[in-house]
Amino acid sequence: MPAVVSHVNLQYSHTIGRGEQFGPGFTQPIACARGEGDTLYVICRASEYRPEGTRIAVCTVDEEYITAFARGVPAQGPHEFNFDDGSLVWPTSLAFDKDWNVYVADEWLNRISVFSKDGDYLRKWTERPGRGDGELNRPSGMAFNANEELYIVDGGNNRVQKFTKDGRFLSKWGTAGSGDGELNMPWGIAIDKEGFVYIADWRNDRIQKFTGDGQFVMKFGSSGSGEGQFNRPSGVAVDSEGIIYVADWRNNRLQVFDQDGEFITLTTGEATISKWAKDKLDANAEMWEERKRAYGMEREKLFWGSAGVTVDDQDRIFISESARNRVQVFQKISPTFVGPRL
Repeated sequence: MPAVVSHVNLQYSHTIGRGEQFGPGFTQPIACARGEGDTLYVICRASEYRPEGTRIAVCTVDEEYITAFARGVPAQGPHEFNFDDGSLVWPTSLAFDKDWNVYVADEWLNRISVFSKDGDYLRKWTERPGRGDGELNRPSGMAFNANEELYIVDGGNNRVQKFTKDGRFLSKWGTAGSGDGELNMPWGIAIDKEGFVYIADWRNDRIQKFTGDGQFVMKFGSSGSGEGQFNRPSGVAVDSEGIIYVADWRNNRLQVFDQDGEFITLTTGEATISKWAKDKLDANAEMWEERKRAYGMEREKLFWGSAGVTVDDQDRIFISESARNRVQVFQKISPTFVGPRL
């Protein structure tokens, strides 16, 4: 029988990012994913007023800037969208296949765009919103299983669809509602090493677990701000030991649960100034002085808009903060185990 995790320690590591429309920085990062080596790909979802800040930013975990691609480059002017192939409008999530190609979902364009790991545009599928098999309405979270089948949270249709990596429809499940297996504006998704699928059921303020073919397994969470409760959970991740991490968006925190959905711990953030932010401050000495005079700077360490969470194979947890233009990084410390569950 599997061991039961009784405790998890989250140790703050560092912060990545600063607010920028271009170059080293992020603009409303809502999700990130670990790429090949020590790379980190971050979805920047800028405002309608500054669409040029929309992009996929790529850096290392140690905050070395690499590149950016799939920009929301203005079509005619600085405040206009670009709908051309390879561009983004409202990106929501990204996922990697085994060749490290990058799949990006866009809920405005209702399409999936595919890029190489270096950001070269490869192909796309679906652009017409709909409710039929293989059609999407505001796609959000995505995740590949071990067989390279791509699960997409079809948020506007309150369901999950499964595709081949080339975009061929395979199956679907889910319908609107609040009962077991039903969904209400779902967003985030994660797949554990056994192939179980976890959905952040956003409007129902809960996490649901399914088999790989969509059979309901369990649920946990309810509306509120207490331990184990949610206020619009947007991201979910599962580590190799089955520990579940939930980005509790409107409560501005990260919550941690065991394999059965029992609450373990939470954090509201411990951010420090990132390397990129320090570089900018050092280049503008008056900004350091302005920070000294600013009221309430102690709140800067806290999450604000904890929209996405991902965990890598080194048990590092990355939490995307859309409102503070950064990613906070934590390290899971080896938990204490009790005996086998009977």
